[in-house]
Amino acid sequence: MCGITGWVSFDRDLTAESTTLDAMTETMSCRGPDDRGTWTGGPAGLGHRRLAIIDLPGGRQPMTVETPNGTVALVYSGETYNFSELRRELAGRGHRFITDSDTEVVLHGYLEWGEALAERLNGMYAFAIWDARHDKLVMIRDRMGIKPFYYYETPDGVLFGSEPKAILANPLARRRVGMDGLRELFTVVKTPGHAVWDGMREVEPGTVVTVGRSGLRHHVYWSLETRPHTDDRDTTIGKVRELLEDIVRRQLVSDVPRCTLLSGGLDSSALTALAARRLAETGETVRSFAVDFVGQTDNFVADELRGTPDTPFVHDVAKSAGTEHRDIVLDSHALADPEVRAKMIRARDIPIGFGDMDASLFLLFRAIREHSTVALSGESADEVFGGYLQFFDERARTADTFPWLVRFADHFGDDSGVLRPDLTAALDLPAYVKDGYAAAVDGIRRLDGESDFEYRMRKISYLHLTRFVRVLLDRKDRASMAVGLEVRVPFCDHRLVEYVYNTPWALKSFDGREKSLLREATADVLPRSVYDRVKSPYPSTQDPKYAVALQGHVKDLLARPGHPVFELVDRERAARAAEREAPQITQASRSDLERTLDLALWLDLYQPDIALP
Repeated sequence: MCGITGWVSFDRDLTAESTTLDAMTETMSCRGPDDRGTWTGGPAGLGHRRLAIIDLPGGRQPMTVETPNGTVALVYSGETYNFSELRRELAGRGHRFITDSDTEVVLHGYLEWGEALAERLNGMYAFAIWDARHDKLVMIRDRMGIKPFYYYETPDGVLFGSEPKAILANPLARRRVGMDGLRELFTVVKTPGHAVWDGMREVEPGTVVTVGRSGLRHHVYWSLETRPHTDDRDTTIGKVRELLEDIVRRQLVSDVPRCTLLSGGLDSSALTALAARRLAETGETVRSFAVDFVGQTDNFVADELRGTPDTPFVHDVAKSAGTEHRDIVLDSHALADPEVRAKMIRARDIPIGFGDMDASLFLLFRAIREHSTVALSGESADEVFGGYLQFFDERARTADTFPWLVRFADHFGDDSGVLRPDLTAALDLPAYVKDGYAAAVDGIRRLDGESDFEYRMRKISYLHLTRFVRVLLDRKDRASMAVGLEVRVPFCDHRLVEYVYNTPWALKSFDGREKSLLREATADVLPRSVYDRVKSPYPSTQDPKYAVALQGHVKDLLARPGHPVFELVDRERAARAAEREAPQITQASRSDLERTLDLALWLDLYQPDIALP
């Protein structure tokens, strides 16, 4: 895991631009606290910050190979879980290795197979290769978009980085956000390639972007495809278990302490139990960590989203699997701390998130980093296996829009609700969402003989796996890498995603419950309490003191009438939310407070040029 950045300028010699390259590289210091390196060669400059995971002394970057026709240089972020097999294959083809790192395997894989290397990799990765033999830059991102990757075209080349902040550190990049950037901020649609900042793009998941003197070229090496599923129920359950055991085995490989994130739900409990079994074979004990809030378990109030507190189930799993467990207990003061909010905004480079759930995730990861460097997470199982309530809500199933938006409006209000009415009208967010939905479902292939209902569920699965999951993966990556913690997501292994995506909904929910396949595939390692537990989302604090603290911060902001946030935010609505009595602070009004504060901090930190109508 690491942070990468770079600059290609075909009209200049970048050996004279070390100061700028250093500045770009240093923005990635949180992603890579263990080491730094830069490399320049003619029109190319590469920067790297390292979080050492495998081959601690031997995996330094940028990594280069000298060939008779020029240097090939690599900066790499992520993990390749099948690097041992690839290394053996490459060694059989005559390649010689001087380190034990997966980075060197990727570099030699490129020398052997060129851009086709991407199709051979199993992992989470974003990497860039400068190939002086052909005067070109090759940028490759993993299939599911687990690792972030951005680029910005310039008149004579390109800037790139793991995060926008690396690109924005170069004077050639403008800190401008136009109307479409605002639309992307205030709708949870995750338009592929969109990066919010004008002129900046994402390297899309499963894509190779090549930059040469003649311009940019894109090649999609992987996409989610429709295929027939012929396995019966028992075979399907067995295949899921087989895949999970192989995935967990691969993703436990590390030269540094690793752990699991444990919520007491089905997803994280299954991974923790499988990891515990695997490590027990070598006499090791898995560490597990859970987030909790002061007084939450004793004072928990059930609602439509969350029927039970997490902690009792967490402890059941920890006892059953024999983990070395620790609860990270947070209070409302820490969750509402403006410094924590600012750190999360700087980590994500954008101002709209998930409120206290972002703050608690950051604080959880920061606490875990004191004990472990690698964590396995249950993220994405709901998208893969069909765990969210919207998979079972008839309104969401039949709506011609992104299904999660139907339920978001019910529970969290409208992201754009805080905006000034004139800006809301100019943005016309419903039209943006409608166009985005039409583009998202265009081209989903329907199987011959597939029923209308099964095709509708295929669409919903596809939308979650190609849009919504990317929102959560980006959040997970930024929050974890902001504290130098590598979080691995086993449920995003493309083999599992492909297999389960093409499993009919009738099999995915064969017992009428969510995630039936995952539950049965891991039933033998789960406590009965977890096996029977109904899906519960990532926890949110119920302490009213959190909302009261937010109100205080918004009141302070309202006392600064010249703050640029009020060019975006409806001042009167913010004032009403800040004056509500604690019992009347709904989830929607709490969200208004959070969004107002996020926007204000973002404007302070980034000072973007907002292109208002």
